[in-house]
Amino acid sequence: MLSILKFGGLAPGGVNFDAKVRRESFEPVDLFHAHIGGMDAFARGLKIAAAIRAEGQLASLLKQRYASWDRGIGATIEAGKADFKSLELYMLGKGEIAPNSSGRQEMLENLINRYL
Repeated sequence: MLSILKFGGLAPGGVNFDAKVRRESFEPVDLFHAHIGGMDAFARGLKIAAAIRAEGQLASLLKQRYASWDRGIGATIEAGKADFKSLELYMLGKGEIAPNSSGRQEMLENLINRYL
């Protein structure tokens, strides 16, 4: 639902929705209730995604995480102006690689879980 909101809604595509019933649920009414539950889950997810976007903390953290793609070699790569040869020359000229920084996966999961 975050992606649907980010890209302006469902048009022109949509979502793939299907409902399955469990082995013990075999009457047509069971499939009816499965569809209702699935659509309710979509609606709840949409409300949660809207709240997450309104708060802005996730977007801010992601912007910080991927800031290196907005300048320097990252921007060159994203613009499609880098090839393996230019990247090799870049790294040979740079020398030592910079250490990785944490992706803070657990913190991000906790942020999302606050909404559930």
